[in-house]
Amino acid sequence: MSQQALPPLPPLPHPHPVAAVLAERAAANSRPGARRDGYRVALAIEGGGMRGTVSAGMAHWVQERGLLTGLDAVYGASAGAISAAWLVSSRPDGLRGWADPRFARALIRKRNLLLGRPMVDVERLIEEVYIHEFPLDYPSVLDAPVELHPLATDLRTGEPVDLHGELTDVTALRLALRASAALPLLAGGPVSVGARHFYDAGLAESVPYRQALRDGATHVLVLRSRPLPGGAAARVGPSLGSRLVAGLAFRRQTPQLRAAYLGRTARLADDDRALAAYDKGAADPGGGPAVLSVRPDAAAPAVSRLATDGALLEAAFEAGRRAVSDRIAALVGPDSPQTRPSPSA
Repeated sequence: MSQQALPPLPPLPHPHPVAAVLAERAAANSRPGARRDGYRVALAIEGGGMRGTVSAGMAHWVQERGLLTGLDAVYGASAGAISAAWLVSSRPDGLRGWADPRFARALIRKRNLLLGRPMVDVERLIEEVYIHEFPLDYPSVLDAPVELHPLATDLRTGEPVDLHGELTDVTALRLALRASAALPLLAGGPVSVGARHFYDAGLAESVPYRQALRDGATHVLVLRSRPLPGGAAARVGPSLGSRLVAGLAFRRQTPQLRAAYLGRTARLADDDRALAAYDKGAADPGGGPAVLSVRPDAAAPAVSRLATDGALLEAAFEAGRRAVSDRIAALVGPDSPQTRPSPSA
């Protein structure tokens, strides 16, 4: 069910630099393409299959708080790319579809394994469900003033590729969203966009903030779908299962793509360290780009890549909304006007 949009956030005296510039732009009614502050502000959305429901909830909060027009670009990886498309479209409230079990059943089709088909049917979702059953206004995505940057992994090089430049028409947009989430065995074969072939962005860059920085972003808000790892230190090398999958699903692929797959865990650990360092250095005026990351807390429901339970997904979506709200409140202070509930909340 759609909620009434909350009012824009007013500026604050001493917030995190990312929160500050978003609040200032909201208060000034700033619009993409008509700014004079010299900043490039980006949103980066992590995916992870149905775990992307968490970061979709965070993105929904960004939109309902009136912060979308303060962004210059939105970067998405895998399910995060799909959320990014919904966010910049004419129907951003469609992000709530992640919490709808009908959406999950359309995407996760476990019986397909018996038919030799992908269990995660991204093609059907993008080419059928989002056209006929739960329409995503694809033309509005292409016309959006906030840039969409879906990432994917190049089949030949194993490197992340920003497909923004390929979004020339609706067909190319749908292919780019499919490419960002295609995965051997699980989510289908590679997808061709232009002259190249691509797999899931998560093979090379599952948290797409680095591409935003490469593109010159001065401020980046990063929406994570995973809580901080608890207990023992996080694994940095590939598991036995990953090695077995690499030998089976990637045996005919390039060594570079296999290496990208096997290096995912180590890169994710690097992302965790880098983002923690950015957070600690947020107050350094000479520290370069400002990056603020938001993660679900340890009490958030655990959502697997293949989750389909409606109650669980709804709880995950709300946990994402709560996490980004609480994170910003913690950075700017609980008594700030930016974080007080509005009468319509």
